[in-house]
Parts: sequence; C-alpha cells; structure tokens
Amino acid sequence: MDSQSPLFPLAGGKIPAKLAASEMLSRFNRTDWTTTNLGAAQAWPAALKAACRMMLASPIPMALLAGREGIMLYNDAYIAIAGGRHPDCFGASVLSAWPEVAEFNADVIDRVFGGESLSYEDQNFTFNRNGIAETVWLDLDYSPILDDDGSVVAVLALVVETTKGVMAEQELAQSREQLSLALGSSAIVGTWDWHVPEDLVYSDEKFARLYGVDPQVASHGTPIANFVRTIHPDDVQSVGSGMQSAMETGSRFSKEYRLVQEDGSIKWVLAEGQPLIDHNGQCIRFPGVSVDITAQKEAVEAHARSEIGFRTLANAMPQMVWSTLPDGFHDYYNARWYEFTGVPEGSTDGEGWNDMFHEEDRERAWAVWRHSLQTGDAYQVEYRLRHHSGVYRWVLGRALPIRDNNGEIIRWYGTCTDIHDAKMVQAEREIVAHELSHRIKNIFSVLSGIISLSARSAPESRNFADLLRKRIEAMGRAHDFVRPHSRTSRPVDLETSIFGLSQRLLEPYGLEEMDNRIVFAGDDTVIGDSAATPLALLLHELATNSAKYGAFSHPNGRLTIAGHHDQENYVLEWKESGNPAIVHQPEQEGFGSRLMKISVEGQLGGQFQRKWDEDGVRVRVSVPLASIRRSSKLAARP
Repeated sequence: MDSQSPLFPLAGGKIPAKLAASEMLSRFNRTDWTTTNLGAAQAWPAALKAACRMMLASPIPMALLAGREGIMLYNDAYIAIAGGRHPDCFGASVLSAWPEVAEFNADVIDRVFGGESLSYEDQNFTFNRNGIAETVWLDLDYSPILDDDGSVVAVLALVVETTKGVMAEQELAQSREQLSLALGSSAIVGTWDWHVPEDLVYSDEKFARLYGVDPQVASHGTPIANFVRTIHPDDVQSVGSGMQSAMETGSRFSKEYRLVQEDGSIKWVLAEGQPLIDHNGQCIRFPGVSVDITAQKEAVEAHARSEIGFRTLANAMPQMVWSTLPDGFHDYYNARWYEFTGVPEGSTDGEGWNDMFHEEDRERAWAVWRHSLQTGDAYQVEYRLRHHSGVYRWVLGRALPIRDNNGEIIRWYGTCTDIHDAKMVQAEREIVAHELSHRIKNIFSVLSGIISLSARSAPESRNFADLLRKRIEAMGRAHDFVRPHSRTSRPVDLETSIFGLSQRLLEPYGLEEMDNRIVFAGDDTVIGDSAATPLALLLHELATNSAKYGAFSHPNGRLTIAGHHDQENYVLEWKESGNPAIVHQPEQEGFGSRLMKISVEGQLGGQFQRKWDEDGVRVRVSVPLASIRRSSKLAARP
C-alpha cells in the first residue's frame, strides 16, 4: 500500500495487516476524490478522516454519508449489503445510488445534520440490488460525525441485515397460527405441557374438559394427579409405566386408554407426547396432545360385531358363501364351503378356487366372472364343483357387488348352491318328456294311416277322409313344433312363434315357390304348447281354403300375415289379394268355418272375424296374450 495514504500519512506503511488487506481501503486510496464535492482527501476535516479509519477497521457493516449530498464511503462488511450495486455506489451520492429509498435517506441526512441520532429496528425496504426486487429488513443506527467546531460533516450508518431472522420469525408465527387454527377447529384434539420439576400441567380448554379439570385452573397449571384421576382404573398402571419409561429414555410416548366422564360414560383417547431431557438426563418438560378417538373405537367395535354376525349367519346357511375384494381376490369362505369341498382352510383363497371347477366348465365360469368384474353386472353361472368325495356336482354360482356412496365396488358377496340332484331330476324328466312326445307323434302317424286305410274300403268317404287326415297332420305339425326337443332333434331354424308355426304349416303348399307371394309383417309373438293345436287348426283351415278358392289357387295371388300387440291381446291378420274372381261370402257355414271359430273363441277365448273383399278374404283374430303363451308343461322344481 502507498505509504502516503491520505488516511495514514504518518504510518510509513505500517498499519495492521488485516486493515492493509482491506478491499475498501485500497479502493479508497485509488479514488480521485477531487472529482467529488468532498475535494482531496488530504484536506478533509480530521473528524471525517478519523471516522473513515474507524469504519474501515470495523467488522460491522458501516457506511459514511459525507456532506449534504451523502457521498458514500463504506467498509468491506458493507459490500454484502450493497450487493450488485457495489462498487458503483462507492463515492456516489446515496440519493442516486439507492433511488428506491432516496426519500428515506434524504430525511435521515437532514435530521442527523440537524443534530439527531436515529435508530431503526427491523426496518422494511424493497431493494433492487441484485437485478430483482427483494424485500429486506435492516437494523439501522445513524450518528453525526462532528468537526472540531461542532459542525456535522457526515452521517455514520451502522447497518445489520435481519432479513433471515425476520422471515424465520414470520414463518414460525404462521406455523403457530396454523397449528392454533387447526387445534381450534378440532373438537377432539387437546394440548398439554407438563413442567415436571414443578409438577404443573398447563393445558388448553379441550384437554382440560376431556379430563374433567376446570379450564381456568388448567391454564395456570395444576398437578398431574388432577388429570390422572379420570383415567380408567384398569388403564392407570399401563399409562403410568408408559410415561415413566418415556421420561427415563427420552423416547416418544404413545398410548390409547379410557377416561371415565362425570356422567359415568367412557371416552377413548390417544395421548402422544415427547419428553424434553436436560444435560443431566432429567426430564424437565413433557408436552403432548390427546385425541378423542371414541367414535373410531365405537366404529371398530361395531364393525367387529357386524363381522361376527355376518360370519355366524353365513356359517348357519345351508349354502356355500364366499366374498372377494373389488378385484375378485377370494378371501373368505363359510363353513359349508369347506364341508362340501373338503379342502384345507385358506387353500382356495385368491385364484385357488379355479382348480375346484370341472375342467370342461373352468374357462366358461371364469369368462362370466371376468365379465362381472369388468362391468359390475351380477354374476350367475352353473358349473360342476369337485365334492370332497371326488365326484363333481352341479352348483349354481351367484354374486352381487357392494358399492360405496360414490358407486365404487368395495366387495363382492356370492353363494354356491348345490343343484346336482335337481339337475339330474330335470334331465330324467326331459328324457321322459322326449319319449312321451315321440310316442304322441307316432300316434298321429298311426291315426293318419288308419284313416287312409279306412278310406280305401269306403271310396264314398275319400274326400272326408282326406280332409280329416290333413287336419290330423296339421295337429301333428303343431305338436312337433312345440314338443320338447333334444340338441339333435331340434331343427336349426325352429322358432316357437306365430310366424314360425305359420311357415311350418304352409310348407305343404309350396312355401319356397311362393316365397315372393307370402309376406310376414308387424310383431311376432311366442306361443305355448297349449295354444299350438287350436292355432294350427286355424291356420290349416285358412291355408286349405286359400289353396281351393283363394290366393294359393291363382299364380298372381298374394298373402300377407301381419301381427301386432293391442294392450293385453295379440291381433293376427290374414289378408289374401290378387284373386281375379270376385269372392262372395258362402251361403252357409261349413265345418271348417265352425272349426276355426271353435279353435279361436272356444279354446283360446279370443275373437274371430272374417270378411270377403273383392280380391280375397280377410281374417282378423284377436287372442289374449295369456292364452297364446300358456303352457301345459309342469314347472320345473326349484
């Protein structure tokens, strides 16, 4: 350093090493002060130079605001305060160097040059010292630097940034406020703080009332015995030993126990605390919280009772009962399941139950189950399940989903019902029904044969015999249409409906050749076996008359068979057209007409109407749906 430093003209270069290394002393010596209003540093008042020496040697952030313009001189410690404005603000007016607080600094200069000393604690400013606006807090002390004649030549500023401390206090205060709000909004949480040496427990109102202590007394501190007395007698020892252990080891205390209220009712609490241990290993404080968990305990107990009730009921049922998680994981079976299957408990959890299915039913049952899991649809399927005897028995599997308030599936409950015996009986009944139906069909064939043979010996009755034989054949077709079929005997295109029966009865009249002349329109309807015979006789008579006199007797004739539902009735219309000859109503009613009326009105309880239009006959039949769909078969036993 230059031995002729304006601040140390007599030092001869011998100044403290730390000061000699000062960045700001070096910068001070390099500055041409003649370019400022302060003039050459050698001519500065002695008080100003002394203040500069003291400032540069101080570890505390300091700045000198020299003259009324407040020319800035500062030490190394102030560089952090200046931030990005260093070094440009050195030797510049504080009013221009810090424009955002120019008004504040101008007021300080005026008041200090007027003889005042100023002090500010945690003064808030918004600076732009590093390229962005930032909020800072500073402790500031301003003192006048007096010349020999008592005049003020500069302002000495001690600057300490307290931003981190202020922000930490604000965050702490905010955390305390949030905790206070959280505890204040809760009706179940109370706080306590046990000062152990004095044996005084300080608590909030909720904790005090929970333990039956006067809140006013608890707020000023009261012995812990006043709180312990409400603990259930069966829990006192456990709570005491838990707290003693925590105080000896410094570990966290956590315990659930019961409190006996003034009215004799019981409340459950969860108490948690953290003892504070001093350097001698003694517990000096024991703060914590107590949470009222009565509602949760009651809910758990209610659930346990419900679970016991469910398992008792499920085990008492004759059916196999099971349940799964929402994803289909099986986690419960009742006693009937294990009795039926004979497998060890738990061995069919998860997907283990799949091995219990007959291999021919396994994929089908799983496909139905996967569909239910994906869609939430009810599950129902019949399959063979391995019995503990090793024999596979037919069971009916059913399951329904349980949903929460949002409609989400939370569990599946299902049953397996042994239907093997009923299944076997049903199979036997089907065999008997097929055999009886086959024999009835043979009877129709025998009758037709007898009529044909009889007609040969009585030629005069041949026409009558032909009509009778065809009517019996029509009844045979009707029986074949509705009789029980096996998988092999059932025609592929068989439909047990009005339109299906009509097509079967029109086959003898060349239905395929007349395909473009016969139209089916409107609603079809299913028919039962009881209605098949009278409907067959009706349709047979209409088709026979059409072949003799109506649409089927002419190449341009057309037939429309239309149906529709009329409330509780089904209406069938037979409309012929394209008859070149004018059609008239017959003078007298024949046997065929009477047979049609008997079939519709007598056997089915319906209405029969027939009209003769110019180009063909039109028949309208209205029959109760209950009569059309009635079956004479015995219902299968459940």
